[in-house]
Amino acid sequence: MSEVKKIATRESYGNALVELGAEYPNLVVLDADLAAATKTGVFKKAYPDRHIDCGIAESNMMGIAAGLAATGKIPFASTFAMFAAGRAFEQVRNSICYPQLNVKIGATHAGISVGEDGATHQCNEDIALMRTLPGMVVISPADDIEAKAAVRAAMEHVGPVYLRFGRLAVPVINDNPDYKFEIGKGVVLREGKDLTIVATGLCVSESLAAAEMLAADGIQAKVINIHTIKPLDEDLIVAAAKETGKVVTVEEHSVIGGLGSAVCDALAAKAPTPVLKIGVNDVFGESGPATALIHKYGLDAEGIYKKIRNS
Repeated sequence: MSEVKKIATRESYGNALVELGAEYPNLVVLDADLAAATKTGVFKKAYPDRHIDCGIAESNMMGIAAGLAATGKIPFASTFAMFAAGRAFEQVRNSICYPQLNVKIGATHAGISVGEDGATHQCNEDIALMRTLPGMVVISPADDIEAKAAVRAAMEHVGPVYLRFGRLAVPVINDNPDYKFEIGKGVVLREGKDLTIVATGLCVSESLAAAEMLAADGIQAKVINIHTIKPLDEDLIVAAAKETGKVVTVEEHSVIGGLGSAVCDALAAKAPTPVLKIGVNDVFGESGPATALIHKYGLDAEGIYKKIRNS
């Protein structure tokens, strides 16, 4: 059996920007002294006159992005999720979302898979923060193909978009000719009648593997990839909940305010259903190898499988 191809979605982000740069002369990329880590360095090399290094001043970078957007440019402000959503929250809120400016935020190194950088850099709260902002679109792609499609969709969307990318290489799962990315539309990756697993980002491939383990026990799990957390595909989730009667959400994010909360909000209003939320349980992360942390916090296939079986 051939080895599964793995690519970090932050790599996809940089490559997508280069491709789009050739099509859109008004695309500008901003970075906060992290071009090597966010992978926007490839855009800087291709289009040096359209890349601005703002230094270690993320809040200022968001203000610059807002100013560029006001002149008709389409800026992608790039930095770690902890700094984009956390440090610069007030500027994102007041300078970008309040005037509804056409700024895209490329937030890399999200979640505990940042690894050895530890709790201060492992942002498990960014989805919660960004989905509270009026008009903000929140996207968390599952693999390389989806990440590239998400960047293009963000470019074509008019208004603020928050794009969440990871540091760790993840399996490519959307390499099929029928794949289509659309903001606000989830993707059914596996059919099942006993429960529905709703996952996002890194956890999508792990949820598919967990579904295979459940199948060996005679449990058929429907798996839905929710790449857009806001706007949420409520129709798909409600239909799946009514079909299977049980829902599990899986995310590399706090169980408070993220995908799980968004799904619970929708189901509470439209189809009350038992929901098990799998994610980071109201704790900070810690320093360690990314795969070891994902295992420790129960976000790998084995952990997801065990939590579902024990629920």
